[in-house]
Amino acid sequence: MALTNYRPKRAIVYTSVTGNTEQLAEMLQTAMLNQGLQSMLYRIEDFPLTALTSFDTLLIGTYTWGSGEIPEEMRDLYEAIERLDRKELQTAAFGTGDSFFAEFCGAVDRFRDMLYMKTQLVATLKVELMPQPSDSRRCEKLVELIKLQGMQLFFSEDQGDR
Repeated sequence: MALTNYRPKRAIVYTSVTGNTEQLAEMLQTAMLNQGLQSMLYRIEDFPLTALTSFDTLLIGTYTWGSGEIPEEMRDLYEAIERLDRKELQTAAFGTGDSFFAEFCGAVDRFRDMLYMKTQLVATLKVELMPQPSDSRRCEKLVELIKLQGMQLFFSEDQGDR
């Protein structure tokens, strides 16, 4: 990664039923662009799991199903990352939910816990119901953390080349 022409590949992969998580994913992509970071936005149905190894950063967005479960359409991604076990992969988990339920954004928590063990988890972002304009600042903060962590990783690997 110490090559000067290296460009990290970033993806935002999400699922959404009501459109709330989709809106949050779009806000995160805008935050990325605002900070000069390119990212690809994928609905889970359009994301090839075989591409997991080609990304340096992966933001995963999900709604929560039932009593805190990961939605069916996200299970293959969850299991693929769990098997991949890439500690150098930067990740973040995000989603929307309703605090009326016992497990607010429980699927986000389940992704967070697995990502913490298998990747370099940078941040988690949970939003109550529909994202509001004020949540764009929270998205900016998450992207700042990703950018900072990526720079630290770049420089630590660069030092190892000497």
